[in-house]
Amino acid sequence: KIIHAGLNACPTKSYVFLRKELPVRLANIMKEITLLPESLLRMPSVGLVSAWYVKSFEEVLAFEKTEPSGDNLEKFCQSLIKIRERHSDVVQTMAQGILELKESRNGHIEPSTELSMQYFLDRLYMSRISIRMLINQHTILFGEIPQSGRHVGCIDPLCDPHMVVRDAYENARFMCDQYYLASPELEVIEHNDQEHGKPIKIVYVPSHLYHMLFELFKNSMRAVMEYHGAQDEIPPLQVTIVKGKEDICVKMSDRGGGIPRSQVGQLFKYMYSTAPQPPKSKSDLPLVPLAGYGYGLPISRLYARYFHGDLALFSCEGYGSDAVIYLKALSDEANELLPIFNKTSSRFYKATVPTGDWSN
Repeated sequence: KIIHAGLNACPTKSYVFLRKELPVRLANIMKEITLLPESLLRMPSVGLVSAWYVKSFEEVLAFEKTEPSGDNLEKFCQSLIKIRERHSDVVQTMAQGILELKESRNGHIEPSTELSMQYFLDRLYMSRISIRMLINQHTILFGEIPQSGRHVGCIDPLCDPHMVVRDAYENARFMCDQYYLASPELEVIEHNDQEHGKPIKIVYVPSHLYHMLFELFKNSMRAVMEYHGAQDEIPPLQVTIVKGKEDICVKMSDRGGGIPRSQVGQLFKYMYSTAPQPPKSKSDLPLVPLAGYGYGLPISRLYARYFHGDLALFSCEGYGSDAVIYLKALSDEANELLPIFNKTSSRFYKATVPTGDWSN
């Protein structure tokens, strides 16, 4: 739908759609913020994020009854750019809020609070991805600089996964070389089961795919360098790109020693990170390829799921890990996956942690 709207681009239609749709998406998240545990809502950083959403909601709502004149369309476009900039640090600020809560509780957060936060952050960040997507489409298509080339907004109808893999690898490798003074090589295998011998192309947002791959490369490089760093020969990373009837799969395999099966589920939890914790001040940045809040993998999985794909990890402890990004091969099936606020979601914030039985 997004690419269809972009191909038949009309600023007035987009304006009418967004002035109605954006407040709904912003309001859904604002409602869920109020349901967060009281202890988290009291944290300064969480209050800041909440205030950003209220401000953006008010700004978009100001256009609710305005005519789509040339002047108003221009003002609306500028307003969207301002909203995008305001929300650019939502991930880091929310992460800081949770760190503040942890510090106020001497590092301990109740399991029920942690469950609520995991549920909320998945929905907050998925909503943020969708809002940024809509804003980017409008500002790129109808901004001051007209778009040229094959792209439709931020969507590439002929996205080449192999090129994005190379790009993400080179940038992650640069960081790895800086810190470890060496890095693993890359081997890429491409298999097109639908059109033999032809390169694989997909209708996709290259920046989303890049984000996922860059995170996976950073993780794999760090694992490989710390597992084999003292050796002369560093095993390469292998990426296999396959196009099937329904899915396009990008599998990254490393020989970084893997992790125990009991820890695989932890990797998709926010705040779980094996890298050193980031500093509070931006001026005191350490040179660590994976220094982060532990948000890389969970947010990468949201990017994959946004267009009905997925991201899965498989590990052989003592050998290495495989990460698979699943994308929809047919763009018709790649619709937005959006969190919607309703009674079910509000009940989730009051839920207690389920007790495990033999089956789980």
